[in-house]
Amino acid sequence: MTIGRRFDMNEFVFTRVIHVLAVVLWIGGVAMVTTVLLPAIRALASDEEKLPLFERIGFRFSLQAKVTTLLTGLSGFYMLHVLDAWSRYAEPRFWWIHAMTLVWVIFTLILFVIEPLFMHRWVRNNASQNPARTFAKLQLMHVILLRVSLVTIAGAVAGSHGWFWF
Repeated sequence: MTIGRRFDMNEFVFTRVIHVLAVVLWIGGVAMVTTVLLPAIRALASDEEKLPLFERIGFRFSLQAKVTTLLTGLSGFYMLHVLDAWSRYAEPRFWWIHAMTLVWVIFTLILFVIEPLFMHRWVRNNASQNPARTFAKLQLMHVILLRVSLVTIAGAVAGSHGWFWF
């Protein structure tokens, strides 16, 4: 079965599989950092250990997040292209496509621009002065991003299966 004139269904399904796996690894990692890693660091590590521990573990996840975020964006935009679904951005019932794009843009900016240019320095400077407050702020930022991501995922799953909330 073909979609449009140039693409076959197997290619599209493979792209969707890549997209879903990338989202699971990316947002699942965010959930782990938010609900397990940051609370454990805040509760168990001494003030002197907090930053080195976070950087050691966070560096490994940062690479995973960058790769999976790129795969998510590439596969998502590819599917929009294959389906010629760009017009869905103009329809409110497809709010979840806007949300997916917005979440992707936010994380992409954080991972590729804000973290390397500003965030690492901000965390180091603030963690040396007040580690408890710094890690509380980091956890709050992660909680907000995770909640927005989960609402987006729920909306995307429901919307892609024909259930529109309004």
